[in-house]
Amino acid sequence: MTSLSDLLPEDAIELDVPAEDWRSAIAAAGSLLTATGVATADYTDEMIRNVEDNGPYIVIAPGFAFAHARPSPAVQRTGMSWVRLREPVAFGSPNDPVDLVVALAATDSGVHTDAMAALARLLLEAGADERLRAVATPGELRALIAGEDAAEGTMPSVAATPVAEPEPEPVTETGTAATASGASRSSGPVTILTVCGNGVGTSLFLKSTLEKVLTRWKWSPYVNVEATDTISAKGKASEAVAILTSGEIAKTLGDVGIPVEVVENFTSTAEVDRRLRELFDV
Repeated sequence: MTSLSDLLPEDAIELDVPAEDWRSAIAAAGSLLTATGVATADYTDEMIRNVEDNGPYIVIAPGFAFAHARPSPAVQRTGMSWVRLREPVAFGSPNDPVDLVVALAATDSGVHTDAMAALARLLLEAGADERLRAVATPGELRALIAGEDAAEGTMPSVAATPVAEPEPEPVTETGTAATASGASRSSGPVTILTVCGNGVGTSLFLKSTLEKVLTRWKWSPYVNVEATDTISAKGKASEAVAILTSGEIAKTLGDVGIPVEVVENFTSTAEVDRRLRELFDV
């Protein structure tokens, strides 16, 4: 298992970095990948081109961008970098402005899955965004990350902070829920796809949030969640009941024959809860 701490060493973290625009913000994160031997400078260009081609879907939460591109020869080993900007910049996303940019370079689409799950849990913790923005040194950030790895998804010092968004009411097996789960028992679990442009980053964040909501609803036995990319999603759509993705990726997908639900904040359980209720008419 590859941990978040393994992929994000202290020398890949830089705080209060100046950036004129979103391209220079990604370039700052990319330069750390280059400096730590994770990727060549070509990969930075690929991350920027990804946004130019697919839109700012990498801005997965208010103020937080997850820069990445497909695995390529420019990636020397799997790793990450973390940049906190001195002043936030606009990416053209509903979650603008952005002041935190995390970059991922992956040699394949699987080795970093555990680390992405840990980062998703970190962002889902109540008060985590304030804590991440308040760290004074790279060492403090690493301490938070190490605590997440060690606690397997719990951060007591952060969890004590009040939850910013209201917790949705759980859905029990009554009414529509009973019908959906009953169908699952007879024909097997249904599948929901979470989709991003490259299948190696943002879709995993949305998958973690969706799975948290399904657990609260007690629907986990009846719904499988699969993170994938735009190309694969079109082929897999016939085997799924719905797709959750960003507005930019939804436009790229077009009509795939199943409902495509747009989520702006990939770390918001409240927003994902609303989309599921609309999808299943709960």
